[in-house]
Amino acid sequence: MSNRNPATEAVKESATNTAMSAPASAGTSNFIRDIILEDLKTNKHGGRVQTRFPPEPNGYLHIGHAKAICLDFGLADEFGGRTNLRFDDTNPEKEETEYVDSIMEDVRWLGFEWDGLYYASDYFDQLYEWALHLIRAGKAYVDDLNQEQIREYRGTLTQPGKESPYRNRSVDENLDLFQRMRAGEFPDGSRTLRAKVDMASPNLNMRDPVMYRILHAEHHRTADKWCIYPMYDYAHGQSDSTERVTHSMCTLEFADHRPLYDWFIRELGIFPSQQIEFDRLSLTYTILSKRKLLQLVREQLVSGWNDPRMPTLSGIRRRGYTPEAIRNFVTAAGVSRTNGITELEMLEHFLREDLNRHAPRVMAVLRPLKVVMDNYPEGQVEEMEAVNNPEDASAGTRKVPFSRVLYIEQDDFREQPPKGYYRLSPGREVRLRYGYFVTCTRVVKDEHGEVVEVHCTYDPATRGGNAPDGRKVKATIHWVSAAHAIEADVRLYDKLFTKPNPNEVEEGQDFTANLNPNSLEVLRGCKLEPSLAGAAVGSRYQFERLGYFCVDLDSTSDKLVFNRTVALKDTWAKVAQRGKG
Repeated sequence: MSNRNPATEAVKESATNTAMSAPASAGTSNFIRDIILEDLKTNKHGGRVQTRFPPEPNGYLHIGHAKAICLDFGLADEFGGRTNLRFDDTNPEKEETEYVDSIMEDVRWLGFEWDGLYYASDYFDQLYEWALHLIRAGKAYVDDLNQEQIREYRGTLTQPGKESPYRNRSVDENLDLFQRMRAGEFPDGSRTLRAKVDMASPNLNMRDPVMYRILHAEHHRTADKWCIYPMYDYAHGQSDSTERVTHSMCTLEFADHRPLYDWFIRELGIFPSQQIEFDRLSLTYTILSKRKLLQLVREQLVSGWNDPRMPTLSGIRRRGYTPEAIRNFVTAAGVSRTNGITELEMLEHFLREDLNRHAPRVMAVLRPLKVVMDNYPEGQVEEMEAVNNPEDASAGTRKVPFSRVLYIEQDDFREQPPKGYYRLSPGREVRLRYGYFVTCTRVVKDEHGEVVEVHCTYDPATRGGNAPDGRKVKATIHWVSAAHAIEADVRLYDKLFTKPNPNEVEEGQDFTANLNPNSLEVLRGCKLEPSLAGAAVGSRYQFERLGYFCVDLDSTSDKLVFNRTVALKDTWAKVAQRGKG
């Protein structure tokens, strides 16, 4: 079966024709932007644009949330509006202050700042009063059915539900029971408060949804003040209304919840926030379920929420992704009313594009092989002029030490070169980047017959990499001076899963069956040019010919640790260009 997705291909073509370096904001046409423009034209909300980003603090944000963040903040910024950060903290058993702190850090890292900071728990008192109002109006009742019975009574998509035997309790009885629920008289799960809507509605969400459940649990902000907690569908719209949110954007799975969102607002007679649904971001080779990401963490299948293989914003930040790349990717991926899957390579394309413009170039040898230039003067050290970034003339140059003994990549030498191999081999001449032409004369092997040292001669007339007689070489390789090299560990990351759809498993398996056993390779004793000494955590570089790398937070003053952010090869750009042709 093909993994290609027509929607993804259309996105690719659109992105290829876009100015890919444009900021992820604003001005990019989409149906939500058109709605806002029309609302401003008709003065629907008095010319205001108020949005909110409302994560539940039950895990770390992931790349999918970046789309919502960019929409909520970007569209408000474009139209001179405001955006609140609101934590929908109505589920105390799963929510933690750690998650709150990480979410705030991630939003700021992406480049946004909220105008107001709120919590659904700020509104618990008001939500309770509104619940009493609905009970008095005959629009809510206390139900003694347990969770399984409620599910059974709700019916199916083809069969209407049936009314609870407790649905027609008197107002006074419902008020008494609900107040006693709040007072803590009843055990968990013994009673709920339900909205009295329509048990025959074709929309299951309208079949007397639960508004409150009993839960004797410590809340991260309100402690033990409450033992009843509002359900998301009850708290969300009223929180929006309280903050006078004009455009409440959420993903498509909430489209069937919108009639209930509107029902509560209408019945309470409060500010009419409007909910607008858009497609969620999905990526190949990636899991974006908080529950499944939490499973990876708890089962120690990754090192934590910020493992560089994780799709969390903290994980990809640690890996070396830039906020600019993510914002540009989100803009290019677009907004629609139909869910699709975007190829991971598209995200990597925007990352490479940003790093190519901004990351300094350095030389690093990950799998060292010693090279001795026999005719180079012993003890001599030269400083070669190296370009910091050919994409940015203002980045200038640096000096790189060159000496008699160097390190090159093991892959850059073959004693018996295959056809089409143009790098160093016996009798062959190559260029050392910024250095000289060198020719291999002999090799030294260990007791196992493995080459451990290559001897060469260099041509002093070719300093800087050009021959005065005009002769050409077919390969240029990078190097590091052995006497000046600093050592580092380098972590080579690959996709966390082996299948484009990690949820595609055999019967009896779960998604972890598709984990990639080779998603991390650690190289020790790598040799880096000395300019990298003391590189700050989070600094990004292009290791010439190898890829883009970032200084990991595990680095110490004695040992640098680098993460490979992404390789140099850009398959997505090539596919997109072919599609244009």
